[in-house]
Amino acid sequence: MNVQKSVLIGNKPKIDMETGAVVQKSLKKDLYEGVDFYGIDDLLTEEHLLIRSSIRDFVKREISPYIEDWAQKAHFPYEIVKKFGEVGAFGPQIPSAYGGGGLDYISYGLIMQEVERGDSGMRSTASVQGSLVMYPIYKFGSEAQREKYLPKLASGEMLGCFGLTEPDHGSNPSGMTTNFKDMGDHFLLNGAKMWISNSPKADIAVVWAKDESGRIHGLIVERGMEGFSTPETHNKWSLRASCTGELVFDNVKVPKENILPNKSGLGAPLMCLDSARYGIAWGTLGAAMDCYDSARRYAMERIQFDKPIASFQLIQKKLAEMLTEITKAQLLVWKLGKMMEEGKATTAQISLAKRNNVAMALDIAREARQIHGGMGITGEYSIMRHMMNLESVVTYEGTHDIHLLILGNEITGISAFK
Repeated sequence: MNVQKSVLIGNKPKIDMETGAVVQKSLKKDLYEGVDFYGIDDLLTEEHLLIRSSIRDFVKREISPYIEDWAQKAHFPYEIVKKFGEVGAFGPQIPSAYGGGGLDYISYGLIMQEVERGDSGMRSTASVQGSLVMYPIYKFGSEAQREKYLPKLASGEMLGCFGLTEPDHGSNPSGMTTNFKDMGDHFLLNGAKMWISNSPKADIAVVWAKDESGRIHGLIVERGMEGFSTPETHNKWSLRASCTGELVFDNVKVPKENILPNKSGLGAPLMCLDSARYGIAWGTLGAAMDCYDSARRYAMERIQFDKPIASFQLIQKKLAEMLTEITKAQLLVWKLGKMMEEGKATTAQISLAKRNNVAMALDIAREARQIHGGMGITGEYSIMRHMMNLESVVTYEGTHDIHLLILGNEITGISAFK
């Protein structure tokens, strides 16, 4: 049974500022200290280690004690948005002139790793903001757009979302039907997007739509524009502490200054997805580490047949294989991070890392669940929550099989999509 108690501030329980509900704090202490069998920390700078330590402490303080309660209640804690901004988790790779961290890609990866070690939904909130909202505004936007939106997004004053996937066009975004027409002094936007992280609470949406010639462009749509709504998606078994919804555009008048002027075509949103997929490759490594760390501790403590289950060969086999896969994944994302920093990483290389690390994390979560036995399905441990979350991560921002075909195209020069 998951033993919880109210979070006490003085003599009063902590109250969620949005819902008024009592927030439950787990009595179980977060003892995670990291996984580094090959001394990979030696490849990191002092700044990298300081950033990782800072985010790890943040997760232990602001996410770990409450995440099981949020997930059980399918509650997105909106107050975490400002806290993410304060700790520098939004757009760490965006230049500091626009409110970002001005950090390198290894730092960005480490931040995503630590946040997803806490929860994949929390990492989704952060990576959508940084890679799918701030990145396109910085990369493809005008100077006026950068100055207007980026500092507020970086600080958490504003929350954004990214509208590409449609009800009938997931793996084939080029088939999108969302469109806009030039009405002289504004654009008229119509269509719908689906499975959009952050949308129910987002202040702005970076939306991808076709013009009258069929060319894809990015537009910044602001909450409050007439005809723009964001219905929330309920009854999720996965990413329950993350808010997900739709974007619906019914003759929305979008000012012409809200179009992203510096790049059009499908390549623009795909560049954003490359940045986000890179973050996922690091993030899911964090989830895998958390499952492994929990399984190792549990195996040492759980007594069966008068000895800890860690003494049994099959348990040692599981733990050894987990550590092996984590170590390989650590080396993979470190090298990918160096290539990202040099501007040399290709879409196919990013796809390989995303596909490998998500599958690896999901396998480790399943093995860890077995080591925990029945306790593995309870909120006393993070295992089942990670497993359910990863079932979404394995299909979003490019499904497991789509990434395989991206690699196949790279290997053979032949596209399997058409």
